[in-house]
Amino acid sequence: MVKIRLRRTGRRNSPSYRIVVSDSRRTPASTALAELGHYDPLGRKGYEISLDEKAAIDWLLKGAIPSDSVKTLLKKQGVYAKFLAAKKEAKVAKK
Repeated sequence: MVKIRLRRTGRRNSPSYRIVVSDSRRTPASTALAELGHYDPLGRKGYEISLDEKAAIDWLLKGAIPSDSVKTLLKKQGVYAKFLAAKKEAKVAKK
């Protein structure tokens, strides 16, 4: 199963995360299938998110399952709503 999850990077007491697509059977530190962006919870404005929206939507349409924390980040960025709309469009186009 393919998952979209966070991989921790950064120094001790100064975390930052990469948003990656990886196989759920592998460890989070193993090589990722794709890197979608990064998340810095201690950024200047409280948090900073850099995300490739198109790639994220493509992976979600292919069946990748986001972790709870990634799903929250996608909702904050408005990407999850775009994904749901694209999924609905694809369903209508199939009929």
